[in-house]
Amino acid sequence: MAEDDLSNVAEVLAPPLSALVPNRRMIALSIMLATLMQTLDGTIANVALPNMQGALSASQDEITWVLTSYIVSAAIATPLTGWLATRFGVKYLLAAAISGFTIASGLCGLADSLLQIIVARVLQGVFGASLVPLSQTILLGITPRNKQGQAMALWGVGVMVGPILGPTLGGWLTDSLNWRWVFFINVPIGALALLGTLTYLNQNERSPGQSLDFFGFVTLSLAVGGLQTLLDRGEQLDWFSSIEIRVEAVIVLISTAFFVVHTMTVGRRSFLRRELLTDRNFGTGLLFIFVVGAVMFATRVLLPPMLQSLMNYNALSAGLVSAPSGIGTMVSMLLVSRLIGRFDIRILLVTGFAISAFALWEMSCYSPVLSRADIVWPGVIQGFGLGLVFVPLSTLTFSTLRNDLRGDGTAIYSLMRNIGSSIGISVAQTYITRNTQIAHASLAAHLSVFDATVRDKLDPSSPLALALLNEQVTHQAAMIAYLDDFKMLYIATLLAIPLVALIRSPQRAVGSSRDAHVPVD
Repeated sequence: MAEDDLSNVAEVLAPPLSALVPNRRMIALSIMLATLMQTLDGTIANVALPNMQGALSASQDEITWVLTSYIVSAAIATPLTGWLATRFGVKYLLAAAISGFTIASGLCGLADSLLQIIVARVLQGVFGASLVPLSQTILLGITPRNKQGQAMALWGVGVMVGPILGPTLGGWLTDSLNWRWVFFINVPIGALALLGTLTYLNQNERSPGQSLDFFGFVTLSLAVGGLQTLLDRGEQLDWFSSIEIRVEAVIVLISTAFFVVHTMTVGRRSFLRRELLTDRNFGTGLLFIFVVGAVMFATRVLLPPMLQSLMNYNALSAGLVSAPSGIGTMVSMLLVSRLIGRFDIRILLVTGFAISAFALWEMSCYSPVLSRADIVWPGVIQGFGLGLVFVPLSTLTFSTLRNDLRGDGTAIYSLMRNIGSSIGISVAQTYITRNTQIAHASLAAHLSVFDATVRDKLDPSSPLALALLNEQVTHQAAMIAYLDDFKMLYIATLLAIPLVALIRSPQRAVGSSRDAHVPVD
């Protein structure tokens, strides 16, 4: 790419402060509404699936495509954000994304068949994919460097809290109204976000001549889409015993190989710009956000079904005791935005991971008898630790990245968080299933109808008594499996801490940056 092209890209993705600062607060509010809408939608529909299944006359296997179609389409479309912003301009792309996502949400709510809602969910994923990376790019562009910690705190609230509150809000809407309102709720939010974007975001410089590396995009899309589908459906189809999963695995391997070779040989014209990975902070940040996505989303996915299946919570109650972790996240984000600049950011990262690990250790010590406080407080502590990680991590990841790389950088950053969450959820659910079977076999080996203790408590000749005994063994085995998962996440969090040493000194990072903004009050 020529130097004048780089200049055009920089103007698009990092507009002059004078163009945006006068309406900075309204711009921030508008894009955060859009971000919150998109991140909520990743989890808000989960609790409504049983209701959708009955209303749309779908099987258990078919209804899961309501989630899979959204996840896969969003993953494929996310890397396109940088190129689209360059070609069409940030304002037009954001307005189109908000409009498309809002309309698709309405279509989801109006769907009368499984095919209709799957098509609408694909559209949701395609249009919503750019909302999170665009919001981060715009906030970084309109905020002076000495206040970017506060900007990332604001952005983090939408990104981190949305998925946590999604199941609670979805459960309430489903119980109070019906499942269609988990989609209709996006319409007024999207309308307000669109109005704010069109009114206050004036900048729309673009570079129409920017070409797309079509081969790179296709191979990356096949790799990411195949991986997301494999992870989403693997547990349900018993992994590699299924032909579908084996085909998807082959597609992922071949597409990834082609993409890597293509990227290494075509140079600056490649879809994934290699300069991104030569920035040490950005590369390390991708690794960390992968871990954060895996740990946070896996924990959020594990807790509600554990409460519902083992402790007789309904969906709304499980969501309510899980939601306070979002409060911990918000509090820590507001706090850490004021600590950045006073403390070495790497110390904040280590502290955040240590707090999150402590919360996961507490969860690994759960028992079948838990009070609500026993559930709420570890969640709040973990949320606090993750918030303490997320803001410094976002700030440091982009502290040394050139302005012309930010659009692609934020897209890849969001993609890695999503892939991390998909892998974390998939691994956690697989371990739950397999460890439950292992624990059940181990516990059952210690029971015998010839044991005097067993004979004293039940009638070995009664099928009902044996069924009740098996139910209790299964219950205990599932609890052991959940505790093993929390322990696995606790160890993974601890193992991530030494990687902080790979991050450059914050002072050196800022000093070496080529695009430091002039502070604006």
